[in-house]
Amino acid sequence: MNSEEIAIADTRRWLERAVIGLNLCPFAKGPHVKGQIHYAACCTGGGPALLRALKAELQALAEADPAERETVLLVAPGSFDDFLDFNDFLGDAEDLLAELDLEGVIQIAPFHPRFQFAGTEEDDITNATNRSPYPTLHLLREDSIDRAVEAFPDAEAIFDANMAALEALGVEGWQALDVGPRMGIEGGTQT
Repeated sequence: MNSEEIAIADTRRWLERAVIGLNLCPFAKGPHVKGQIHYAACCTGGGPALLRALKAELQALAEADPAERETVLLVAPGSFDDFLDFNDFLGDAEDLLAELDLEGVIQIAPFHPRFQFAGTEEDDITNATNRSPYPTLHLLREDSIDRAVEAFPDAEAIFDANMAALEALGVEGWQALDVGPRMGIEGGTQT
């Protein structure tokens, strides 16, 4: 397997074992089972390359039939080892969304191996709700989000349930899921 295939396989394993397996997102199983999640990887080039890949994936998602491509997971191993650098990059991602006139059509949700909620310690297990094997941009259709909110209007309850589930699981339980990367994110360029 090449590095892109490994990154995608690791991301799929994380989705199946953590996101769906722990029910961290009750809306993920349907598109996964139906094969409506598109996986893409941008393994080199740091921020500029990721921005180019993001543009291509946003345009492709906007043009695709939702029955074929409901959502996209764009994985960026080798880029943005530092969570704060990745967080800063999200401003560029949002600017691109506006430039493509896709605000209100597609939303970008970030995941990162070192994701940290404000006000938490780095090793707080609740940060794992947004931790993925590699820096990842989840591209979601706003229509899908609206349907999900209609089906489950108390989104705050999902957040609270996730925090409780991860606290019960603990660090050892999370590590036992084996949802980390098979290749390191070290050595990437940060831009």
